[in-house]
Amino acid sequence: MQKPPPPAEFALKETKPQLGGGSVIGDKLTCAYDLVEQMHYLYVRVVKAKDLPPKDVTGSCDPYVEVKLGNYKGVTKHFEKKTNPVWNQVFAFSKERLQASLLEVVVKDKDFVVDDFMGKVTFDLHEVPRRVPPDSPLAPQWYRLVDKKGDKAKGELMLAVWMGTQADEAFPDAWHSDAASVAIEHITHIRSKVYLSPKLWYLRVNIIEAQDLVPSDKSRAPEVFIKGILGNQALRTRTSPIKSIHPMWNEDLMFVAADPFEEPLVLTAEDRVASNKDEVLGKCVIALPNVQRRLDHKPITSRWYNLEKHVLVDGELKKETKFSSRIHLRICLEGGYHVFDESTQYSSDFRPTAKQLWKPSIGILEVGILSAQGLAPMKTKDDRGTTDAYCVAKFGRKWVRTRTIVDNFNPKWNEQYIFEVFDPCTVITLGVFDNCHLHGGDKNGGTKDQIIGKVRIRLSILESDRVYTHSYPLVVLQPKGVKKMGEIQLAVRFTCSTLVNMMYLYSQPYLPKMHYIHPLSVIQVDSLRHQAVQLLSVRLGRAEPPLRKEVVGYLLDVDSHMWSMRRSKANFFRIMGVLGGMIAVGKWFHNICHWKNPLTTILIHILFVILVLFPELILPTILLYLFLIALWNFRWRPRHPPHMDIQLSHAHAAHPDELDEEFDTFPTSKPSDLVRMRYDRLRSIAGRIQTVAGDIATQGERFQSLLNWRDPRTTTLFAGACLVGAIVLYITPFQVIALLAGLYILRHPRFRQKLPFTPLNFFRRLPSRADSML
Repeated sequence: MQKPPPPAEFALKETKPQLGGGSVIGDKLTCAYDLVEQMHYLYVRVVKAKDLPPKDVTGSCDPYVEVKLGNYKGVTKHFEKKTNPVWNQVFAFSKERLQASLLEVVVKDKDFVVDDFMGKVTFDLHEVPRRVPPDSPLAPQWYRLVDKKGDKAKGELMLAVWMGTQADEAFPDAWHSDAASVAIEHITHIRSKVYLSPKLWYLRVNIIEAQDLVPSDKSRAPEVFIKGILGNQALRTRTSPIKSIHPMWNEDLMFVAADPFEEPLVLTAEDRVASNKDEVLGKCVIALPNVQRRLDHKPITSRWYNLEKHVLVDGELKKETKFSSRIHLRICLEGGYHVFDESTQYSSDFRPTAKQLWKPSIGILEVGILSAQGLAPMKTKDDRGTTDAYCVAKFGRKWVRTRTIVDNFNPKWNEQYIFEVFDPCTVITLGVFDNCHLHGGDKNGGTKDQIIGKVRIRLSILESDRVYTHSYPLVVLQPKGVKKMGEIQLAVRFTCSTLVNMMYLYSQPYLPKMHYIHPLSVIQVDSLRHQAVQLLSVRLGRAEPPLRKEVVGYLLDVDSHMWSMRRSKANFFRIMGVLGGMIAVGKWFHNICHWKNPLTTILIHILFVILVLFPELILPTILLYLFLIALWNFRWRPRHPPHMDIQLSHAHAAHPDELDEEFDTFPTSKPSDLVRMRYDRLRSIAGRIQTVAGDIATQGERFQSLLNWRDPRTTTLFAGACLVGAIVLYITPFQVIALLAGLYILRHPRFRQKLPFTPLNFFRRLPSRADSML
């Protein structure tokens, strides 16, 4: 078991960055682009050239442009045999790393041996104009090329040079000087990008019946089932109980489909002719764009579809058209459900698929991704550790990816993003990753971006219009134990546009109406969520730069359902923490009953008598007491958002074997002896759970036996006691009974005995069905 780490190392730290280049006034800031620190850049836009001199025997040239500033050099792509090339490329040089006061823009001709000099344009950095958005972009101008001696050369170059910040619209697509070591073909992998998840639908296929099936063996009763395939999803119905050529099912199959729809739905009727052999009786292909879309619970019209049968002719499958079986379906795209791609406990969105059913937004969430500090080296390059870090944030359907900062353990992104908020009880997730695709990583095929850490922030704990600036620990769990990979500095602000609407949402169900009218089972939700994550991974992986499968899966917690001894222990201690308050109240009441503090017990007696004599005060007293507790706790309310807690997660005390089991593949890849040991351990834990479940069942059966005459003597005693109690309660006022019962419970220890209470003795003697268990 690893040594517990110092708490301060994994604690949340409040920071005070210079946001927006200005200062904080109260909890508000003084400029528009205000949740990040300003980073100044020298921008050079190389637009095009004209009238370039020929440099080879063909009378043409292969031009490209070098933008040089000190030791930094950016290069445009080159054109073959073109004297009037158009590049329209932007270069950005960080002001922090400027090593010269002179900027050179050189035009060269690409050659096999040595590239030929064609001309250049120079700029004094002290004369470069400054631009601050929302000013219009600086218009590029034509500049005459000069030779190495400063004399006029043939050709002109259209340029724009200005000083700006990361708020400039040219920033995301610019070549950056801090990524000068990245090859041109990998430049797209380092750029920042905003992605939108594809719109996901639940596809409900209600399979009613089929008619006129034609099995090859007509001497036996067919055992027919329907198999449905949509992309990589495959489901099947049960075998029809009606073993004939007119089977019936009335069974639903649920799929996840992504808009735009690329794959058709394929349904096949199959006959189980042997234990491992199925015969296809017909196939139906349905294009999803033609499927009806349902927004509420109203039933949709069913339709008959032809089941086409294909036969083998000369080695090729051909459609048999002489006769067609039919299948009766009720099929629709469900727009009234929310398609889960995240865990419901920390989801970033609860809206239904159909936009017509969306409620108006209640505000915006602004996130400034400032920087990271002390990142651990994630890979080796030139015999030294290095990290190429980028950050991804996910909220609702919107994913944002910062640019990659190359070879830096303390990267500064200073990028600000805005998300529309529709529900305050949602969570934004941010992850930091190491980019492993900048130096030919794609050639290996199996290279994955490595995980550095993750942060979750729940919006409901944020005060409206307050700027939260904190440094969050980036913590990951590894087979060797918990490890801090660094820290990420964020600035977060939640702005509520309509307070009334937001408060009203707290009284509404958090899921759309269809989840309650036609609820999905837990197994269905888990299966459909898995399919939704796979679809998102494929679609987002096609973007440029791609959001890779490991990134999407990590932010969506795709493995959260897997067994973990550590997580089970953590959840047990969470339950004990919840029950701790009830246990404390029980101990307090026990002390009252045993007169540990006579003065307190006397006061409780007086309060009890007052409440019995005036029962109408009971409910107001309870509510007032709850209000006073909330008021008392207000002074100790949390002022900072929570973060990944290693103690709550039980990560600091996890046994190495438990972690090794948690990181095992599924199915397992461990040796049989180790698997047997873990299986035996799981059996012992399950045995304890089994014993507890049996004890709970026993207590419930004892309650049932009070009136079922299984033990006639106990039932006689209980029934007689009920009759006597009813007569006494009819005659005696309830207040008198309550007063006497309360005084008896609060009696002095001198009048108590250590033996169990008589009704408890009676209850423990009641029979249960445990003696009938094998």
